Amino acid sequence: MSKELEKEMHQLYYQVPGTWFGDCMPFAYDGKFYLFHQRDNRNPVPFGEPFGWSLSVTEDFVHYEDYGTVIPGGTDEEQDQFIFAGCVFEAEGRFHSFYTGYNREYEKQGKKPQVLMHAMSDDLIHWEKCKGSLTFTPQAGYDPGDWRDPFVLWDKERQEYLLILGTRKMSPKTAQTGCTVYFTSKDLKEWSFKGDFYAPGIYTMHEMPDLFRMGDWWYHIFSEYSDRDKMVYRMAKSLHGPWIAPKEEAFDGRAYYAARTCELDKKRYLFGWLPTRENNEDTGNFQWAGVFVPHEVCQREDGTLGVMPPDTLWQAFGRERILQEREAACGDGRAAVRIGSSREELFRLEMEIEAGEGTKDFGLRFLENEETGQSFQYHFCLHENRVIFEKNPNWPWFQCMNLGLERQLPTPEGGRFHIRFIKDGTACVLYVNGTALSSRCYEAPGESISVFVTQGKICVRDISIAEGLV
Repeated sequence: MSKELEKEMHQLYYQVPGTWFGDCMPFAYDGKFYLFHQRDNRNPVPFGEPFGWSLSVTEDFVHYEDYGTVIPGGTDEEQDQFIFAGCVFEAEGRFHSFYTGYNREYEKQGKKPQVLMHAMSDDLIHWEKCKGSLTFTPQAGYDPGDWRDPFVLWDKERQEYLLILGTRKMSPKTAQTGCTVYFTSKDLKEWSFKGDFYAPGIYTMHEMPDLFRMGDWWYHIFSEYSDRDKMVYRMAKSLHGPWIAPKEEAFDGRAYYAARTCELDKKRYLFGWLPTRENNEDTGNFQWAGVFVPHEVCQREDGTLGVMPPDTLWQAFGRERILQEREAACGDGRAAVRIGSSREELFRLEMEIEAGEGTKDFGLRFLENEETGQSFQYHFCLHENRVIFEKNPNWPWFQCMNLGLERQLPTPEGGRFHIRFIKDGTACVLYVNGTALSSRCYEAPGESISVFVTQGKICVRDISIAEGLV
């Protein structure tokens, strides 16, 4: 096994060996999630060889049944040389897939490189491409090289199908003309282009758009790669807006991308991927594709959204240890206290940290070397209302490329932070008070876990570590 593949093996987060998990098109059916997704073999680099859609099925985000490639890409001469993202839905008595057919040679030949295409199935496993029967070519005024990721739903109010997709206006690639556009249809056969669905003029491109309703609110989510390179969402009382940007508009940080949502048993989940880093180094930039990470979506009283780990995934861990409560305090500097350790590649950690009034900041360190002090850490900067993923000490500059690895995090009432953390190989995900922050940790300086506080006091309670799977 190559060094790169060995570093990317995971026990819990899903990744087929020898491939990297790309954009996911989830579909819930008969009590299971059907995860249609792209598998990049990185031969020799991301997007090196064309790919189609593969399928894995799960009931619990722990066990998966792999069906391999179910919608193969076309030849180098066909429109769908690569099958980029799309959606799967049930309508008119069959299962349908609308997907993006991409040919990387077409633009040089004066052809449109990205076109929406259609396939149908009776069992979600075997698919028949509807060649020539339904294509959505880029409309006038929009960039034909960025026209992808369709999503379809049934608009009950208007009694018609609504298809949205991500694109941008015809302009220089640096222009902030990214938008979501839409089509409508009564029968899935004849479609009318309606123009812009949401065009805020903030991002260069919208990717993987999604629409869903939860309670009294509609939500429009999409991924952008020009501002902070992450997923954002908007909320509205009507399917057609106006769309409101919440104060904290993201679900995760820079290292969680292209997630679609899907609902099963009255619970909605995000299906996104955590990218790898170049050369498997903490200083490397993030790459396309990686490992599948699900988040469960939760709705707050004001309609804003948060995330938490799915119950089935969290309960899959074994060998739980309850640890002793700890306190740390320092009047004019920083104090740290060790709470435990783990030498396992897969473990979860849970605790509640109560920060005393006026506390400047505190943090959680893991993979810490007790002799050198080197570690990874989540730094809770209370005076700045944010949490940051970083290395400690960050010397010589820089030890970790953490641009975008931070989240807004106001201090809650009572100063109580409920923390849940999962480390699976090099993948690590923090959940705190409905906020997630994912990243990678390639170097392992040590195995200790500790907390620290600066100019204040913290009490750490209800601490537990669980290692491995049941």
